[in-house]
Amino acid sequence: MAYLIQRYRDGTRMNHWVVVLLFFCAGLSGLALFHPALFPLVNLFGGGQWTRTLHPYFGLLMVLGFVFLFFQMWRENLWSRRDTEWMRAAPKLLRTGEEEGMPPVEKYNAGQKLVFWFSAVSLLLLFITGFMFWQPWFADSFPILVRRIAVVVHAFAATVLILTIIAHVYAAIWVKGSMRAMTRGTVTERWARRNHPLWAARMREGVATDAAVHKRQVVDLRSES
Repeated sequence: MAYLIQRYRDGTRMNHWVVVLLFFCAGLSGLALFHPALFPLVNLFGGGQWTRTLHPYFGLLMVLGFVFLFFQMWRENLWSRRDTEWMRAAPKLLRTGEEEGMPPVEKYNAGQKLVFWFSAVSLLLLFITGFMFWQPWFADSFPILVRRIAVVVHAFAATVLILTIIAHVYAAIWVKGSMRAMTRGTVTERWARRNHPLWAARMREGVATDAAVHKRQVVDLRSES
């Protein structure tokens, strides 16, 4: 019998998919405004003027959505010595695909933590620089040179974010069973032991503790009766 372990609550998963939707909206509208060759993408948003109007709101909502995820996950994404060891062993994993010999990890491995922090920093830069040339609301408050620098930084941060999300999606598909975590909220115990053994052990201890507490409560109720 395969046991399932809850990895994400419903609210976290819904938040994640809202951010994903807003990422595509902000990304496609931003690409449409970035280069003339990509301008036909404006047809997805009702034309050039609507794309120009909607893009900053897509970005703002995406950042706000990620803020909720950030405060739910940042502690579990703090870097540790074990993550450095995992990164040293990662080239062999990428070459061979064999996970044997990889240092055991908690809920997130070093690659996932890098995705988290690259996303957080990129979104912070996009948020700050976006305000600096957001017409007609805020751009006039900044000198033209500052706005030009902000545009370059904004484009760079967007590129880093897109590449980071591509790596994130590739890893989710590559590691069989990962997609289930964000679609159903659960993973199999076998998947957890194989990919995140320290987290799986901690979860098993929690289940055992809960079972012991429940058993003790039942005994207490019987004794009272």
